[in-house]
Amino acid sequence: MSSDFEAYEQDFGTATAEVTNKIGRIPKLSGEEKTQLVLNVDKQLEEVRELLEQMDLEVREIPIQSRAMYNSRLKSYKQEMEKLEKDFKRSRIAYSDEVRNELLGDDASSSENQRAHLLDNTEKLERSSRRLEAGYQIAVETVFCDRFTHLSWGGLHSQFRRKHRQVTAMAPAPYL
Repeated sequence: MSSDFEAYEQDFGTATAEVTNKIGRIPKLSGEEKTQLVLNVDKQLEEVRELLEQMDLEVREIPIQSRAMYNSRLKSYKQEMEKLEKDFKRSRIAYSDEVRNELLGDDASSSENQRAHLLDNTEKLERSSRRLEAGYQIAVETVFCDRFTHLSWGGLHSQFRRKHRQVTAMAPAPYL
């Protein structure tokens, strides 16, 4: 049984070497050739996943005494597969960025115009924010002054009424 596992290991090594080579070539190509290579790598990665599944099944049938060694090897192969998938994803992202740039047109002048426009808008936004903050401060001060004035006049009026009551209470009653 371990000879089947070792045969799968050889197939895995060969397949991953091919995939690694192709992943490295993806960013250097363009057009239809690049698209075909991406599809080819995706298909080969699927075959490698199937190899890993076969290896996992083989490990389950190996006697318990030897299983730990094969499990650790299988685990390292799975980690290698994860790394290959991440590398492939990165190369595909680079591929999609290039396609996006081809479709949208990656002009340097356009980029500079967009950057200048963004800076202008940022400055306008900052000026507007400062004006809003100043207006808010004035509104807060106005409300405070109005309340203070209302309280001051209201307080003076109530003090005046109290004093008036005190004075009228002390005054002798008028003679009638």
